[in-house]
Amino acid sequence: MAPDLAWQPSLLDGGEPRLDVSYDGLRRIVLDDRSWVDYCPGWLAGSDSVFELLASTARWQQRRVTMWDKDVLEPRLTAGWSTDAKHVPPVLAEMCTLLSQRYAVDFDSVWVNLYRDGQDSVAWHGDRNRLVMDRPMVATVSLGARRRFLLRERGSARIAHELRPGAGDLVVMGGECQKEWEHTVPKTAQPVGPRMSVTIRHSTGL
Repeated sequence: MAPDLAWQPSLLDGGEPRLDVSYDGLRRIVLDDRSWVDYCPGWLAGSDSVFELLASTARWQQRRVTMWDKDVLEPRLTAGWSTDAKHVPPVLAEMCTLLSQRYAVDFDSVWVNLYRDGQDSVAWHGDRNRLVMDRPMVATVSLGARRRFLLRERGSARIAHELRPGAGDLVVMGGECQKEWEHTVPKTAQPVGPRMSVTIRHSTGL
């Protein structure tokens, strides 16, 4: 399906995409003794061109999910690639390569979530690879508008950390983050443009 987006590129992040191999500006947020989040603002320069590429070429779908015992459409669009696929965009493959080198795991799949406006969201959750992997890492590169990205301990209602990634920012969740913490992108009534999260996962260590 082709997404209907009210999308306007920024004036600040145009040009050809470039990844920051130095990870300049990266800071680690220590959640507890076992869990951490790395946040690197502006890791991907030229993120507007990547947004436009994915918006026009990805095979977007809207999945059905079970919420409150009802079968409903997920409030966002999704598209995915394996990095060994023939038609994966080169910039996504490059992201996987650089992240694999830095974090010593084989990042080999990419799943892109498209939040079309403030009514698109994702509920509190930990990524499902926590069910089959020990201490999985999940990397996310945000494109487009900035949205609230919240973290809380599993079983708690208190928001412990808030980020507002966008425009090429990188967030990496590691350690026991997926098992012992939850994250969300909540709905907002404020006017906000579309956002993509390029979510990169691994199946094995290197």
